[in-house]
Amino acid sequence: MLFRIVFLVRVFVSLAIAASQDVNFTFSGFRSTNLSLDGLAELTSDGLLRLTNETYNRMGHAFYPNPVTFKNSINSTAFTFSTTFVFAIIPEYPTLGGHGFAFVIAPTRGLPGALPNNYLGLFNKTKNGNQTNHVVAVELDTINSSEFNDINDNHVGIDINGLESERSASAGYYSQLNGKLTNLTLISGHPMQVWMEYDGMEKQMNVTIAPIDVDKPRRPLLTLSRDLSPILNSSITQRLTHGLRGYSIITDKHEQETGMWRHTVAMLFRIVFLVRVFVSLAIAASQDLNFTFSGFRSTNLSLDGLAELTSNGLLRLTNETYHGMGHAFYPNPVTFKNSINSTAFTFSTTFVFAIIPEYATLGGHGIAFVIAPTRGLPGALPNQYLGLFNKTNNGKQTNHVVAVELDTIYSSEFNDINDNHVGIDINGLESERSASAGYYSQLNGKLTNLTLISGHPMQVWIEYDGMEKQMNVTIAPIDVDKPRRPLLTLSRDLSPILNSSMYIGFSSSTSVSYFAHQYVLGWSFKMNGLAEALHISRLPKLPRVGPKKTSKFLTIGLPVLCLSLVLVAVSSISYAIRRTRKFAEVLEDWELDYGPHRFKFKDLYTAAKGFRDEELLGSGGFGRVYKGVLPTSKIQIAVKRVSHESRQGMREFVAEIVSIGRLRHRNLVPLLGYCRRKGELLLVYDYMPNGSLDKYLYDQPAVALNWSQRFRVIKGVASGLLYLHEEWEQVVIHRDVKASNVLLDGELNGRLGDFGLARLYDHGTDPQTTHVVGTLGYLAPEHARTGKATTSTDVFAFGAFLLEVASGRRPIQPTEDIILVDWVFSRWLGGEILEARDPNLGTEYIAGEMELVLKLGLMCSHSEPAARPSMRQVVQFLEGNVPLPDISPLRLSASGLTFSHREGFDEFAYTYPSSMDNAFAHSSSVTESLLSGGR
Repeated sequence: MLFRIVFLVRVFVSLAIAASQDVNFTFSGFRSTNLSLDGLAELTSDGLLRLTNETYNRMGHAFYPNPVTFKNSINSTAFTFSTTFVFAIIPEYPTLGGHGFAFVIAPTRGLPGALPNNYLGLFNKTKNGNQTNHVVAVELDTINSSEFNDINDNHVGIDINGLESERSASAGYYSQLNGKLTNLTLISGHPMQVWMEYDGMEKQMNVTIAPIDVDKPRRPLLTLSRDLSPILNSSITQRLTHGLRGYSIITDKHEQETGMWRHTVAMLFRIVFLVRVFVSLAIAASQDLNFTFSGFRSTNLSLDGLAELTSNGLLRLTNETYHGMGHAFYPNPVTFKNSINSTAFTFSTTFVFAIIPEYATLGGHGIAFVIAPTRGLPGALPNQYLGLFNKTNNGKQTNHVVAVELDTIYSSEFNDINDNHVGIDINGLESERSASAGYYSQLNGKLTNLTLISGHPMQVWIEYDGMEKQMNVTIAPIDVDKPRRPLLTLSRDLSPILNSSMYIGFSSSTSVSYFAHQYVLGWSFKMNGLAEALHISRLPKLPRVGPKKTSKFLTIGLPVLCLSLVLVAVSSISYAIRRTRKFAEVLEDWELDYGPHRFKFKDLYTAAKGFRDEELLGSGGFGRVYKGVLPTSKIQIAVKRVSHESRQGMREFVAEIVSIGRLRHRNLVPLLGYCRRKGELLLVYDYMPNGSLDKYLYDQPAVALNWSQRFRVIKGVASGLLYLHEEWEQVVIHRDVKASNVLLDGELNGRLGDFGLARLYDHGTDPQTTHVVGTLGYLAPEHARTGKATTSTDVFAFGAFLLEVASGRRPIQPTEDIILVDWVFSRWLGGEILEARDPNLGTEYIAGEMELVLKLGLMCSHSEPAARPSMRQVVQFLEGNVPLPDISPLRLSASGLTFSHREGFDEFAYTYPSSMDNAFAHSSSVTESLLSGGR
């Protein structure tokens, strides 16, 4: 009957494996692989898979060429699968690159209608989120898309049928040493490895990421409990969207360390209830053991000899006693062999130990991890026998003992290689494999030596693979991750050596001449799996051993100290005086009310690294702007330093700065506060990572904005100006609207900044006359005549801004003897207004939007304030809520520009001096100074 059951199991397993159509491949590079590529995807000559290149607004796909069966044809449940790949993203700019990268499982290779940009080549606006997609993806996203509720611009997410992730987290990995999250930057250009694993039994997906020089972290970055059976079709295509160095996938198999037995069990569960019962009995018979001791304060170990538990949870195997030994065993026997075929199970263990010797170069005889038939080890001797054997039974096959020795004394009778080695012992103390204590570096692969009796804690990993019949032993300091390459490897089947039931523990001994304190700080063991990692921070501390060092302070240092104190005091006072002068600020009584808006100069000096040239973002007629990071909050800021020699009007000016600091709008750069010091004023703004708009428009920019990006910036600035003019509690006149004062945030949204010239007044009141300030080309004619800044003068400047963004030209170009408004009008007069567009745009623009912006720019540039639209009207025109009046050019005269229009509007005229006689350059004497003598 037993033979029939076993035979039945074999038949079912064979059928299950055949039915699952398991796929298992590994590509270490793609030089000779047959992938299905489309879009920008290509294979390089050196075997890289490059998914995208320097092309904008595009996507690339790479598919495994054949469909993969992901579901059981009997019960339609999704199989277990896993994949790992190495990738790298090298961006065009250090802080901006592509839109990311995704590993995807999809019903088809083509994904019809998929779009680039924030859709990652996976979906489009219509299909995103549809349950009929049957798509599972892991995204490595480098752009923050608010429409998909992205958490930031550097995250990993699990997507199901859409781009709003089911689970997401900032890119990073959990350290093996302290369990803390170490952040990663996806667009760093450095290669990283991703592991994606789905357990068909547990219905759980894990995603892990780490640099390639770091072992796979035990704790995954993302875990999603979700049954993929309803989502995946039976036949699915695997794909990479959006270069790769290697790619591996296994379907219907766990990672190798889980072993073929566990895989077989998983297969049997899918077939019939009878086989499930049989496998359940086999699992129950194995009696898998799994424990972790982070210290031994409350553990129940079997101790004998010198072994004892200290009050703080250390396991001390030996003490100051000579010619002694100590044993510590897990109290219960452990099943090490399969009761059906008598083969040894896979097992692993890890422990942290320390040997603190009596003398620096001599100590004890060492420690051994041991697997033995009994706890007592009858007749075992100390000294060179390590408490394991004696002269009579050493080397006998009937011992059934396996040990890993950490030997600190050279014993020629056992052919030891030296007095500081690690060895694998079977039934005797002459090691099957041994090596000098050390570990192989992750960086260069070289052996780094260790001293076992250094007194410093070290960690040992012992792993036996029951399938491969191989044991690996690794050792390293506790502040080093487990090395990939083991120190010792022994290919040996332990099945004939181990009994079915064995005991596990530690043995240690001292010699007749010297002793050592030999400790175990923590211990983890697992049968049929990988032992749980030890959290080093949770382990008990080692005691300090030896007398306190005699301090030489009283005998040598005291005379020197007195003299040093005097010198230090004098130096400190001198330094304090110099530092006080260096960071001295101007602070008057009336400023105390503005405390929250005032920054300390010392903080700004530290943030901008002393205002070094390396931190300079730009400079102009009104001051120099520096990048900085506030020392306490770590917020990135921009600091503008402005000269201010006069006290006249300062109180009113600071009051306005503080008021402006309360402005909150998505298209305004927040003004955080100010600082006054000596003869200068410092204004503090939020830092915008992409700088000012003008660098994307002029002088053949390295990166030119496309039309949709420009039009979005225009609408954003218009919305910000409307808020300033009409929607805040006071009217705010910016007085310096221009491309260089429009900054771009991380998503290239336009934000109006630099409020250094802004003025405020209450709604319904007239603005006061001030000094004429601003920038030539943006100044309204009436501002130069009357000195009054109004909302209409801001509209005039906005008109110049519209023309420069659309045309890519400055309002005044002395080298070409051209005034932009004249030039655009001449194109309109000639019936070719679209020829005024920026040639960098080519044909990639929307003609209706371009014409709207150019004509609206001319409307805003009208010489009469009453004829200009308000910012509310401007926003309505740009949003398409109100059509632009049907305006047509009427005539061009030597004294200026004149337009007329229909639809019942009053006639109005645009008057500018002709650019041909340079009249504009002499229309007003406006300086670009700020606060040189009031405002």
